[in-house]
Amino acid sequence: MSKQITPETTTTVNEGPLNLYKYRWLFIGISLLFLLPGIYYIAANMLDPEIRAPLKLGIDFKGGTLLEYGFSKHVSQPDVEKIKHVFDEHGYAGSVVQIQEPRVGINKKAVEIGAERTAPSQAEAPTMTGDASAEKAGAQTATVTTNQHEKQPTGEIASIVSVRAKHMQGQVDQEILKDLESQYGHITVLQKNSIGPALAKELLSNGLLALVLAYILIVGYLTYRFQFDFAVCAVVALLHDTVFLLGMFAMFGRLFNTEVDSLFITSVLTVIGFSVHDTIVVFDRIRENLKIYYTKKLPFVTIMNMSVNQTLTRSINTSLTVLLTMLALYFFGGETTRDFVLAIIIGVAAGTYSSIFNASVMLAMWRNRAAAPQALKPATA
Repeated sequence: MSKQITPETTTTVNEGPLNLYKYRWLFIGISLLFLLPGIYYIAANMLDPEIRAPLKLGIDFKGGTLLEYGFSKHVSQPDVEKIKHVFDEHGYAGSVVQIQEPRVGINKKAVEIGAERTAPSQAEAPTMTGDASAEKAGAQTATVTTNQHEKQPTGEIASIVSVRAKHMQGQVDQEILKDLESQYGHITVLQKNSIGPALAKELLSNGLLALVLAYILIVGYLTYRFQFDFAVCAVVALLHDTVFLLGMFAMFGRLFNTEVDSLFITSVLTVIGFSVHDTIVVFDRIRENLKIYYTKKLPFVTIMNMSVNQTLTRSINTSLTVLLTMLALYFFGGETTRDFVLAIIIGVAAGTYSSIFNASVMLAMWRNRAAAPQALKPATA
């Protein structure tokens, strides 16, 4: 009976300081430990009758109108019910009203823009407008309006109130604003985003299609450039990154009311691209070492450990520079891109871990499992 080749029975080579295969179950266990809370929150969101989705979807994917008001008077929690009542009277029952603290620079913005009293021209009409027939039917419309076109006097903003309601059409938002101003004085419309339900559904389906297509193309390319087991292990690592990112934002949605929009799909695709790039670097080194040490008949585990250690510094340095850049953007890049940058930070960190500690380890386990029956066969020579 032939004897299975092990690291101890072959030529001694310097594998490096980190023996990944020896601690493979520890690294896989750490991944599961970080994935489980996210999976719990994903399941909780799907069971929640108000969400019924893995993540709390924004108006990009659910449709509706998001209004952001700057109140000149301080608004407290008891005022939320009064504001809701105003929306109820105009047929928008169930609107979600939230009070936010005034952001840095928002008062300056309101003063500068409010100084110009200009009526919107035809060319400056709301952007992202669907076709006329669909708009008439109220099925597919999307508008993005800021206070650049609003007739607003100058003034300080004491409180910011955001309202998410059903899709609004016509001048109903102006009527609601008038009623609110009769109770709270001057109100500055900071932002108005409106997306019809049909367009929201199309954005969601296109985003999911983009994710599925990215996975299929990655599997096809890695199978062509490497081998099928390389491709499968890389995709499992990518799924780990994606589920971890979704789980974190599912948790943020329940704890901090964070909603995902089309930018989130962009961040997931970016994370997938970065993570597979890191994995390919490790896999490419494994393939090179398999050729270099072919005559020495080294076991695949030894080749894997050696390759990961050779690329470890490069992988950490690359990810660290990306994370430092993203951290700078997170703290100083502004409010609108903060969730997008946060998703990139979480995804890059998870992708670096899975590329180093999951993808290569799973590949070695696959190869060992495939080689075991052959090693047990009796020698025929």
